[in-house]
Amino acid sequence: HEREHNREISELAAKHAEEMEKLRAELKEEQRHLLDELQQQMAATHRAEREQAQLQSQTLHSLELEALRLTLNNMHTSQLELTQSNLRKEKETALMELREMLNDKRAQEVAILQSRHQLEWEKIKEQCLKEKEDL
Repeated sequence: HEREHNREISELAAKHAEEMEKLRAELKEEQRHLLDELQQQMAATHRAEREQAQLQSQTLHSLELEALRLTLNNMHTSQLELTQSNLRKEKETALMELREMLNDKRAQEVAILQSRHQLEWEKIKEQCLKEKEDL
């Protein structure tokens, strides 16, 4: 009876050890499966974070480029306005110089005409006196 009992205990112990080994194998398999899932989730999260960072970097780069474009555009506009102002001043100066030159030339021509007129007046006066004397 005792041998029978010992055999049953041995069988139960072997069965228990077999079940424990089976449970350990299942547990290991489940752990490996969970670890694979976790690694895949981490890789997906890492990819998503990297894509997000890349998108933010591209957005920031685009914003920086737009800011530079606007700055350059403003500088170009300012330069054009300055050039336009300088050209306007040069044009006004040239017009004033031309006006002064024309006024001087006109004054010279008026003086020449007055001188001729005076000479002709003198000539006519003398001619008139001469004709009076002849008469």
